[in-house]
Amino acid sequence: MTRQASGAAAVAAPEPRTGTGRRRGPVLVASAAMLWLLLAAFAHLQQGTASLDPSTLWSAAFGGDVPRATAILLESRIPRLLAALFVGVALGASGAALQSVLRNPLASPDTLGVGAGASLALTLSAVAGLSAGPIGGILTAFFGGLLAAVAVIGLTAGGALTPMRLVLAGSVLALGLSSVSSALLILFPWETQGLFAWGAGSLAQNGSGALSRLLPVLVAAFAVLLALARRLDLMQLGDDAAASFGVRVARTRLIVIVSAVALTAASVTVAGPIGFVGLCAPALLRVLTPAIPGLRHQRVFIGLSAVVGVALLLTADVALRALFGGAAGVAIPTGVLTSVLGAVFLIVLARRLPSGRGDGESLATMLTGSAWGRLHPRTIIAIAGALLVASVFAAVLLGDRLVLLGDVANWLRGSASAVIDITLGSRVPRVAGAVLAGAGLALAGVCMQSVTRNPLAEPGLLGVSASAGLGAVTVITLVDGRSDALVFAAAAVMAAVSTAFLALAGRGGQLRLVLVGVGIGAAASALTTLAIVKTDPFNQVLALTWLGGSTYGTTWAVLLPLALLVSAGTLLAARWHRELDLLQFDDVTPRVLGVHVSRYRLACIALAAGLSAAATAGIGVIGFAGLVAPHAARLLVGKRHATMTPLAMLLGAVLVVVSDLIGRAAIAPAQLPAGLMVALIGTPYFLWLLHRLRTV
Repeated sequence: MTRQASGAAAVAAPEPRTGTGRRRGPVLVASAAMLWLLLAAFAHLQQGTASLDPSTLWSAAFGGDVPRATAILLESRIPRLLAALFVGVALGASGAALQSVLRNPLASPDTLGVGAGASLALTLSAVAGLSAGPIGGILTAFFGGLLAAVAVIGLTAGGALTPMRLVLAGSVLALGLSSVSSALLILFPWETQGLFAWGAGSLAQNGSGALSRLLPVLVAAFAVLLALARRLDLMQLGDDAAASFGVRVARTRLIVIVSAVALTAASVTVAGPIGFVGLCAPALLRVLTPAIPGLRHQRVFIGLSAVVGVALLLTADVALRALFGGAAGVAIPTGVLTSVLGAVFLIVLARRLPSGRGDGESLATMLTGSAWGRLHPRTIIAIAGALLVASVFAAVLLGDRLVLLGDVANWLRGSASAVIDITLGSRVPRVAGAVLAGAGLALAGVCMQSVTRNPLAEPGLLGVSASAGLGAVTVITLVDGRSDALVFAAAAVMAAVSTAFLALAGRGGQLRLVLVGVGIGAAASALTTLAIVKTDPFNQVLALTWLGGSTYGTTWAVLLPLALLVSAGTLLAARWHRELDLLQFDDVTPRVLGVHVSRYRLACIALAAGLSAAATAGIGVIGFAGLVAPHAARLLVGKRHATMTPLAMLLGAVLVVVSDLIGRAAIAPAQLPAGLMVALIGTPYFLWLLHRLRTV
């Protein structure tokens, strides 16, 4: 037998066309999954805020005369269990269907932004005072989620929806949509009361009425997916092959995506956006498919993904209440733990990828291409400097109270009125903070992108800012009598730890770096949510506002570490510009020319971590400044660091200053944090960059 023939026989042997071998494997997996589910459900019913011994609980379950236990079971524990069943089935089946129809193992309601879109739509509905019940809620969530999915898929119109682009587009869009939701929570606290915990995914229910009214949607959408399973099997061979068998590919893909979005919308309506269940459940089954080929059949794959989704969600909820007590089921969203588990899954998945795997080399080529402008680089830098000066003047003069230049002059001389003194005394430090944070984050982005040779390496997108935010929020919420130095130290430590992980991950290619970064960001955000919901209401408001990147209340003392780091970083970047020019290409050329690659890489990564921590400790979490500014600078003056770095710092400062000005002047006297405004501006820009690459 030839080698090719023996290989074919080896592939065909595990799945004969006749006999029970093809079915035995899936049946065993289904039995194990159901056993896992039943054990988790049994443990789930034992937990709660009320103290009930198992004998009393089970007596109530089987009709015993125990009124109190019966009421607790029917009104609290069974509805929560049913919610977990509902949401687990919806997310597991939705994730499996999306991965199959898009032929992308990273497709899920999370990576397509469906959950974030549905959540934003329901938040807008709450702000508008619309209360249409569960059916109206699912319609609202459906259209929000569908628009998000269409936006992500549309970014690659004319090209391939590759794993990295999917993760990037979905993550960035979800970040932008979440920023809008956060802004609404801040602007309309009464109308959106209780939505923060719900926004992280909570299984707490008030009876089972909503579940019963949404059950037909779940059953109908799930049935549609199973009915289309045969077509999905054929589509795994490719669109052309499926079409040759008579499958209407475009129509099938549309129906599957709409059904998956409907399942996600139903889940979000019931429990809010619970993260990563739709990604992890199908992925666990994919691990088994080499040994059990029968799992490749889409009817089996979708059905078992639903079962595993329920088991995962129940296990997470049981673990949450086992760790933090029965009352945690009410106060702490279950989505916090699923997000942490999902983050671990992403990091493990990244480690399993072959070294160098990724599809970002074309992105790097495009984003570090030749200059757009025909002006001399120094002229462009001068124009950017003038824009920064104009932005600073506008930010100082405009706001809830208009200030004149004469008032500023009097304030500088110490002869201003009390009102002007108070106004400028609070406004000038926050403008200075915006300048320093924008410049510092832009410099951090330049350093990370250059030494990793990855144009996607940015503190916000790769979880460094979220990690620094976790450290700072932990101090804010848990430490009494906290000092600015302690907040900065905690932020710096967490930023350094996450940056070290990224430095190791970056050696394996861009896709590995992005997956690890998204995982770190998801875990840090989930743990930050946990810290916030467990603290008192005063600290909750403080932490939420600070997380949005607010310059409100900024003082000169807080800005001192940031100013020192930005100054030192500017000097180092100016001194290292030739080395950075060499490092952005490869490791061989710098070594030949005498550059100590490891030393410069470590120094640049440490500088980026310090700048991110200082900016986060000073004015909160601000994303996209370290991504947008370096890219714009490269497009304007090219990739020589002698001109690109100062331009990036100026553009980053302009971006944050203008965002802060818009946030506090557009809806005065109310204010929006600068970080949210930067995200609202940066999200469209980054999505536009991805859209430019749709045919690359």
